[in-house]
Parts: sequence; C-alpha cells; structure tokens
Amino acid sequence: MHRREALQRVAVILGGTVIGSELFLTGCKTDEKKSSMTFSEEDIPYLDEIAETIIPTTNTPGAKAAGVGKFMTVYVTDCYNDDNQKVFHEGMDKVNEASKKKFDAAFMKLSAQQRHDLLVDLDKEAKDYQKKKGEHDKAENDKAEKDKNYKKEDMPPHYFRLMKELTLLGYFTSQVGATQALRYVETPGRYEGCIPYTKGEKAFA
Repeated sequence: MHRREALQRVAVILGGTVIGSELFLTGCKTDEKKSSMTFSEEDIPYLDEIAETIIPTTNTPGAKAAGVGKFMTVYVTDCYNDDNQKVFHEGMDKVNEASKKKFDAAFMKLSAQQRHDLLVDLDKEAKDYQKKKGEHDKAENDKAEKDKNYKKEDMPPHYFRLMKELTLLGYFTSQVGATQALRYVETPGRYEGCIPYTKGEKAFA
C-alpha cells in the first residue's frame, strides 16, 4: 500500500483529513529547529498500549507488534506543527487523568477491558468535540469570507482523534498491517478490474 492510499483510507474511516499528511507524504520535517517537546523512552510502550487497545491482537498481530508507539513519536515530531505537538503531548497526560478519574489507577495499570472501556469514552468525547469543531470552523470561515481582515480562530484537534488516526495510519502502513491484516500481493500477475468480494474477507493492501 502506498502512503497516499493509506492516508485516504484513514481519512475515510475518521471522516476528515489526517493532520500532518502533507509532510508525511514528502518525508520533510515541519521546521529546521528542534522542537522543545520530546518523547522519553517510557512514552513508547505507553503509546504502544494505547494503540494496542485500539487495534488489539486477534487472529492477526495488533498495533504493538507493528511498532505503532514508535511510529507515533516520529510522526508527531516530524509532521506536526508546534500547536499539534502540544495537543498530543498534553493528551498523553489527559489519558492518564481520565484513567485515574474513572478507575482510580494509571492507564498502564488497567486491565485490557478497563482500557477498552476508557478509550470508548474518549472516542465518544472526541467525536462530540469534532462535531462542535466542525461547526465552529465553518462559522469562522464564513466570517473570514465576509471580512478579509478577519483573523480566524480555529479550534485545535482533539488529542484522542490524533492518537486514533496515527494508530490506524501507523498500523496499515507497517509490514505487519499490510501483509497480515490485509491481503498483500507483492507482484500481481495481471490486472483485474473487478474481483468478487465476500463479506468478512480482508481488504487488499
């Protein structure tokens, strides 16, 4: 699967563009200066567990086996601007805060079912936020069209949406995701414009 196709698929699933996608396609960094926001070694297994909760191991390897936690740290550092980096880093703390509020324990100490239940709550929160953000941004765009001097104030993305989209993007662009979760044909023998599909079969990579 090519990067551009993977981005399009993730965008369709989430109903919007993927943050930082332009830079992901070109492989460029957002800025020559080094960001002050960095990840620690402990952050990678933490992000791996969040990603694994979103795409768990079943009859195919999950997000942790694909190294999605490490992918997130690279993508956020290289493809997010400072504002979105801040949202993501603060979001890592907010997941723990939500975990302690709901279960009186940090995320890494929760059971698999508790992690699932927590992220279901955060996903609903992110979807509700995204709806409000869409309405807000549309209103700001309308004002900017009427007044060329008007400075738009866009709402930042929700931190869990960023985590979810990076989990999907990192997983399905990985070797594990492309070859085991999807049907991968390295060298197709011929072009087939129409292939019968049975519900429940893997999609092609």
